[in-house]
Amino acid sequence: MPKLIRLYITQVIAGFGLSAIFVGLLLYFNVANLWHLVSNTSGGTVAAFMLFMLNGIVFAGVQFSITIMRMAQDDTPGGGKKDDLPVMPAQLVPVKVEAHKTL
Repeated sequence: MPKLIRLYITQVIAGFGLSAIFVGLLLYFNVANLWHLVSNTSGGTVAAFMLFMLNGIVFAGVQFSITIMRMAQDDTPGGGKKDDLPVMPAQLVPVKVEAHKTL
């Protein structure tokens, strides 16, 4: 299996694991009376499952993007210092504009 696919699968598993913890904590601490809504309505289990899946998709994407961005390499040899560039002083330049009479 290619390294990128393996990396993606591990990050998706980590994202859905974080989603399970997040939804579990939401239900445990009864945020916005969520536990009561899930346990006392007919579609509560579907709502909890959707909450888990949608948060899992978001958390997996964030996990993967953070991992990819941390893999970046510094390509600039000097560190990209802007102190080495000459600074040009701002100079005002007069511009002549002719006025036209409008009706």
